[in-house]
Amino acid sequence: MAVNGSASSGLIVSFGEMLIDFVPTVSGVSLAEAPGFLKAPGGAPANVAIAVTRLGGKSAFVGKLGDDEFGHMLAGILKQNGVQADGINFDTGARTALAFVTLRADGEREFMFYRNPSADMLLKPEELNLDLIRSAKVFHYGSISLIVEPCRSAHLKAMEVAKEAGALLSYDPNLRLPLWPSAEEAKKQIKSIWDKADVIKVSDVELEFLTGNPKIDDESAMSLWHPNLKLLLVTLGEKGCNYYTKTIDTTGAGDSFVGALLTKIVDDQAIIQDEARLKEVLRFACACGAITTTKKGAIPALPTEADALTLIKGGA
Repeated sequence: MAVNGSASSGLIVSFGEMLIDFVPTVSGVSLAEAPGFLKAPGGAPANVAIAVTRLGGKSAFVGKLGDDEFGHMLAGILKQNGVQADGINFDTGARTALAFVTLRADGEREFMFYRNPSADMLLKPEELNLDLIRSAKVFHYGSISLIVEPCRSAHLKAMEVAKEAGALLSYDPNLRLPLWPSAEEAKKQIKSIWDKADVIKVSDVELEFLTGNPKIDDESAMSLWHPNLKLLLVTLGEKGCNYYTKTIDTTGAGDSFVGALLTKIVDDQAIIQDEARLKEVLRFACACGAITTTKKGAIPALPTEADALTLIKGGA
């Protein structure tokens, strides 16, 4: 499949959190040292949904926002970007989540979250738009929605309904340790739904966390394999990604990478079993991830298909 083929027609439904990221106005400082902040829409599942539409695909978002100015702003941003918003609920008793995030001078990311509780944590199973979920060809989710009830039960219900309807299940744990009561609980809950997913993407840091092995190699990655898995991806920052099907080879970066991958496989899942076409798609996904690192904020930086193809052509 050519990476610049026609836009996908299958729907990718992304489930989980959407929030406001506050990013320092200058780079390389701690949150305490930042002279000011820019607000930017974010939340990994929402980022993936918009990444899909930027690349010509069809997506919908399922989650809960506060019935406040930030919540309605975020819903508006989804709609402006062509994401179906029929799965959004608004909570009158809790605020939209906020996150302060910076990349310090030592290269480490620093997070501070305001969720006590936030609206996304309060999504209930009975509030799910089940018809929308059943219409998905791909159902994508993270792990943050597993942290507390009632959102955890809503997450499990949505997965069950999507699977029964025949959707491909895509899982990006998106580890955020400060949100979990302990590292042990994070590992337990992230792995509790591991064997349900058809496609799993983890970062090198998440691989080390989940396996307890500091070596980022094929043996460590394959220890996470389960019999129903079709594709395992390990993103490696500037080094790209490793992918595992039944064979091993190398070629990522976060939500843009995932959105690009899902957009390309939603209507042709046979790509996963075709190494030549899979390499081409992963090269496209890596280009999308690379472009996203060049601007502040996730959603404003998500590329179009033309952006990615220009980068690929320039680097050929």
